[in-house]
Amino acid sequence: MSVPPVGVLLLDKPTGLSSNAAVQRVRRLARGRKAGHCGSLDPLASGMLPICLGEATRLAGELLEGRKAYRFGLLLGERSATGDAEGEIVERRPVPPLTPQAVLEALERFAGSQLQVPPMYSALKREGVPLYRLARAGLEVPRAARPIVIDEIQLLRLEGAHLELSVLCSKGTYVRVLAEDIARALETCGRLESLRREYVEPFVNEPMVSLEQLAEASACGHPWPLLRPDRAVWHLPPLRLDASQARLLCCGQVIALPHAAAARWRLYDADGRFLGLGVTSEGGQLRVQRLFSVPLAV
Repeated sequence: MSVPPVGVLLLDKPTGLSSNAAVQRVRRLARGRKAGHCGSLDPLASGMLPICLGEATRLAGELLEGRKAYRFGLLLGERSATGDAEGEIVERRPVPPLTPQAVLEALERFAGSQLQVPPMYSALKREGVPLYRLARAGLEVPRAARPIVIDEIQLLRLEGAHLELSVLCSKGTYVRVLAEDIARALETCGRLESLRREYVEPFVNEPMVSLEQLAEASACGHPWPLLRPDRAVWHLPPLRLDASQARLLCCGQVIALPHAAAARWRLYDADGRFLGLGVTSEGGQLRVQRLFSVPLAV
């Protein structure tokens, strides 16, 4: 098997598999290579799960900050304990006659910045215990509302009690909770029928790869379709250093760049090889934030 030493894999996670289980399958196919996912998906959700391999795991935190785009199905008239198709139905309500215009007017209320209370069935922890474990034990504890941003929300289809919608949202947004809130705004209750993550920024319109495709590539000795690691920090401006500056930086020294603005940078050497991340102060002092042990050709 030929697998590049580092990179970002855009896995199309299938339903029925947890994010951690998906990462473990990737690691086995990569013969134990270090790997970590960037933003988990529920087992019942499918879609883009960025996985950093090798030293690219140093940049995983950057991907957690990006916006996410989802496509989801909302079934009106019943609410489950988990907010999706997995949980027990705990409430049923009639569904009023709806028109696309009425749904659009309700969706407008959810655009922009708002506060959202995380669900009990989540991986958030209280005194070290995941909330979903407490929920399975029949317990419910107070959860502080968290700020989220809904940048775009659209109605794709309305058919009786079934809605299909898309949303572009900030990190930390629970689509299950959003679906329940939309149902309440339509004067009924609801739960997720389906959930697919279309992309994680900055990987808009990038192709994904399935576990089956990875297994086939590994069996045939073909290279994996990994993105170069600096794609994870494409939102940062590039800064190219000469050979002397790159050598000093790699030795942990501070470099004086009088004309550089105070900012975070993705760093490259004179040959265009990716070195890592750095930050400049107001006085133009460049310090390393994350450095790769070996410069990467990009």
